[in-house]
Amino acid sequence: MTALICGSFAYDQIMVYPGRFRDDILPDKIHILNVCFVVPELQQEFGGSGGNIIYNTRLLDDDCLPMGTVGTDFAAYREWLGKNGIDTRHIRVIDDTYTAQCFITTDMDDNQITTFQVGAMAHSHTNRVSMAQGITIGIVAPDGKEGMLQHARQFAEAGVPFFFDPGQNVTLLTGAELMEGIEHANWLIFNDYEWQIVEDKTGLNTASVLDRVDTLIVTRGASGSIIHSRGNRIDIPAARAESLVDPTGCGDAYRAGLLYGLMHGMDWETTGRIASLMGKIKIEVRGTQNHRFTEQEFAELFNQHFGYSFR
Repeated sequence: MTALICGSFAYDQIMVYPGRFRDDILPDKIHILNVCFVVPELQQEFGGSGGNIIYNTRLLDDDCLPMGTVGTDFAAYREWLGKNGIDTRHIRVIDDTYTAQCFITTDMDDNQITTFQVGAMAHSHTNRVSMAQGITIGIVAPDGKEGMLQHARQFAEAGVPFFFDPGQNVTLLTGAELMEGIEHANWLIFNDYEWQIVEDKTGLNTASVLDRVDTLIVTRGASGSIIHSRGNRIDIPAARAESLVDPTGCGDAYRAGLLYGLMHGMDWETTGRIASLMGKIKIEVRGTQNHRFTEQEFAELFNQHFGYSFR
């Protein structure tokens, strides 16, 4: 099987605030919010949901292709992808634009404040799913608004099963637009906060959304994740991390694990645990694309955490 990953590529500017946001935000003054979180260090990384997912699928040695739009400053990122054996034929450079930039600040409670400069990502709709040949599964990850909607339609028209995963970009979509993406999709994935926004915007709930899709997956950080399928609920435990270094990109690593399980015909119980382990590995390393492992190391870790072999 070959997966097409439609999503953003970005340069991440990552900062850690050595305090708690809640201690510096006055609830009764939230309507005139004016705060400054002073951070000691800045870390620059390759990122974006599309870039992070494809990096993690490559670690798992899956056959995947990324599709995205980037700016004229993408050369260093393209070189990095090439060094990691990632095919970049469907990554299009948009003239006179910069690659998207993400500014992420995380506090000591693992809360995040993110500012995202869209840049070339706004042109993601100029790519079409049909440009990629031989794909059998896909994901619509956070990307330009029109790109996410069009790629969802194109996957559906091509008869290719896919995840609809607008992530943090649920705030860009209206209820009607979210409903359209959901109607086209086979599988949905959100974190618990994003799913609450989707419920509020669409009027759907867990039961009613399963009249439209095969599976809804809701991630809950350290509390694990829940996989809802028709008539079934599977609680996936979080793989315990040795250290909580950097949560940025953990969701993307989790999604790569889901693709791996589906591409290899595994059940949801095992697929969810593979995804959980991917998140655990990522959170122990600073940056979104700095963790590594061998196939044997991953298999041994899976056995240690869950007590059986997935192969």
